[in-house]
Amino acid sequence: QVQLVESGGGLVQPGGSLRLSCAASGFTFSNYAMTWVRQAPGKGLEWVAEINSGGHIVRYADSVKGRFTISRDNAKNTLYLQMNSLKPEDTGAYYCTTAAIRGKGTLVTVSS
Repeated sequence: QVQLVESGGGLVQPGGSLRLSCAASGFTFSNYAMTWVRQAPGKGLEWVAEINSGGHIVRYADSVKGRFTISRDNAKNTLYLQMNSLKPEDTGAYYCTTAAIRGKGTLVTVSS
């Protein structure tokens, strides 16, 4: 069964950090570029970051550049998103996605 399962979300104060993980199964993870997207309450999906299949090429949305780092471990079939210097506007549900597959998401809340 093709599956993406996100984890690592939670409540954090502004300026704090979180590390999100996305465990992939049911397909050859190392063959696919991966993307993180997010959805703030009441808003549409926003592209956050992407990484190529080999992990050598990454891109970020301007809103997170310099604060977030996307990475992957193909041996563990896992995608990561290290989020530092978090802001209240980073609040939302975070999803990992590739092709037509998307996980159920993990919720990040940045609030004092």
